[in-house]
Amino acid sequence: MWRASVLTIFPDMFPGPLGQSLAGKALASGAWALEVVDIRNFAADKHRTVDDTPAGGGPGMVMKADVLASAIDAVATYSRPRLLMSPRGTPLTQARVEELIRGAGAVLICGRFEGIDERVVAARGLEEISVGDYVLSGGEIGAMALIDACVRLLPGVMGAAASGAEESFTDGLLEYPHYTRPQLWEGRPIPDVLLCGDHAKIAAWRRAEAERLTQERRPDLWTAFLQRSRKRLPDG
Repeated sequence: MWRASVLTIFPDMFPGPLGQSLAGKALASGAWALEVVDIRNFAADKHRTVDDTPAGGGPGMVMKADVLASAIDAVATYSRPRLLMSPRGTPLTQARVEELIRGAGAVLICGRFEGIDERVVAARGLEEISVGDYVLSGGEIGAMALIDACVRLLPGVMGAAASGAEESFTDGLLEYPHYTRPQLWEGRPIPDVLLCGDHAKIAAWRRAEAERLTQERRPDLWTAFLQRSRKRLPDG
């Protein structure tokens, strides 16, 4: 079973959205497991203090190394990666998500305040993961996003296996546009090609649209896609 262990000072935030829809149904059925650990339980003082002023001065507070390390050590990892949700981390990608679901799960550390004591990152082998180039109040929302991205790809969670086969980023391109009834809405029709019944033409249109959208909206992905395509071409 794929298992997510979340370390946070706000345990009541979970399962939150993860208890709803596909992830919630899968959690209830036992397709995956969620363990939520309150970091404050590992503080030694009566006030359950988890933070202190930054060494060298400066604004804000920093999560204490001893408390956080004790919380991490209390979680059975079973060779699961220890992921620190951090805006300075490696961007989360679909490829990394697919790697994660091939394992036993993940341990997710949710930082707060100005961040965590850097010594914990090295001492506990934390892999820093970012969900975007912006700063959130803490790591909990990022952890939820990562878990949701993983859980939906677990066997049996999505209704049809093909549901995840043509999504954005799966083959390096953004996903093509979707339409459904009514055929005409506010003067806007469904593209004729999608109603023609010719599956080859429909597939070609969807591919062309995926390439167009990727080129227009994500030139970085488009450049990487072209580079991979050139490498796959036979020599000569």
